[in-house]
Parts: sequence; C-alpha cells; structure tokens
Amino acid sequence: MNCIYLRYDPFPHLCNALLVIFLCMAGSVCAKPKTIVAFGDSLTQGYGLPADAGFVPQLGNWLLVQGVSVRMVNAGVSGDTTAGGLARLDWTLAEPADLVIVNLGSNDMLRGLDPNFTYENLKQIMDKLKARNIATLLIGHLGPLNYGEDYKKDYDGAFTKLAASYDTVFYPFFFKSLMALDGVTPNSYLYFQPDQLHPNAAGVQALVADIGPYVLKALKGVGGKGL
Repeated sequence: MNCIYLRYDPFPHLCNALLVIFLCMAGSVCAKPKTIVAFGDSLTQGYGLPADAGFVPQLGNWLLVQGVSVRMVNAGVSGDTTAGGLARLDWTLAEPADLVIVNLGSNDMLRGLDPNFTYENLKQIMDKLKARNIATLLIGHLGPLNYGEDYKKDYDGAFTKLAASYDTVFYPFFFKSLMALDGVTPNSYLYFQPDQLHPNAAGVQALVADIGPYVLKALKGVGGKGL
C-alpha cells in the first residue's frame, strides 16, 4: 500500500509525480490509491507544525497503517472562511477526488459571522460535491457562548442540519477527542500550541485516531479499504 501527499505548491507536485513513476516502475503500486481532498482552514493546513506533523500527513499515515492506499491532497488554507472555501472549491476539484473532508466554519465563528451565512455557504459546497457524486465527510464545530445562546444554537445546528440533509458521514466536533483527553477543556498545553487554538503534533495524533474511523466509513462508498 502507499500514501501520496499533494499540496498546492509546485515542488511537492513534481516530487509526488516522480515518486509515482518510480513506484510504478518498481512494481510497488498494487492498487490505485483513493484520492482524499482535505478541504478546510488552518486546522487542515497544519498551521504551526512541521510538514509531516499536520492533520493531512498524519491522517494519511494512519490510513496506511489500516491498509488503505490513498493519495492525500492538502487543500487547507489558513484563515479561510466558508465563503472563501466556496469560492475556491471548483478549482480545487480540477482533478478527480474520491472523498472530500469538509472542515470549514471555525473562522466564521471566530469572526462572529451570521450562522445562516455559514450554513448557506456549506450547503452550496455540499451541493457541488453531491453534483459531482463525490463522497463527503463533514466535520462539525461548536460555537462558544460569547455571542449568546441563540448564536451558539444556530451555529452548532448548522452542521447537524447539513449532515442530516445530505445523509453524509458526520464527525460532530473537530476537537472532541482533545476535550475528552483533557477532561474539562480543550485548552491544554499537552495538545495545543501556545495560541490555544491550533493543536500541536500530539493533539493532531489524537484527533486523527478519533476521526480516522469516520474516514474509513466514508471511503466504503467508493471502494474503501485496500483499494
């Protein structure tokens, strides 16, 4: 099995292309890898972490251990909102994808944007993926009480409503596993960088271990394990 990583910069694209050619010549590629596009913001992009310690490479390695051949595409852009994601989705999907992990919305919340705005943008993203018949894993987020109970209710509900409407595989809260590890709050130096917003390498490892099975579930619809 193999795991290939792609980012937006041209040099890794060239390196990955050469790697594929080498593996094919060596006869090491025994199955066509599934292409997984991790589509999100800095939480996906791997902000503040070494290249091999972010969410996308750690997820690719986790899947490799499970015996899944994948081609990982890091389509995370730091600071991106759901509107930004919607604007770049079409060219992100210029090449075919088997699964898209949608992990957007946290920056909408940090900016205090209307939850209906978040919902409508994510809905359009999900519509585009459905029209292309691409499997999806939707990652949910939870809002704080800083903006009031109504805001939190509408923001949290946007993700659950979308998951139900599109009958997609749904991971309810990106930081769920870190909250469980910390016991009370996700703001632990054990799993977060000093900004208390982005997970460190250990935090990403815990996230991947919990989210990974949901990725496997989403992949079942496109051939799944071992393909």
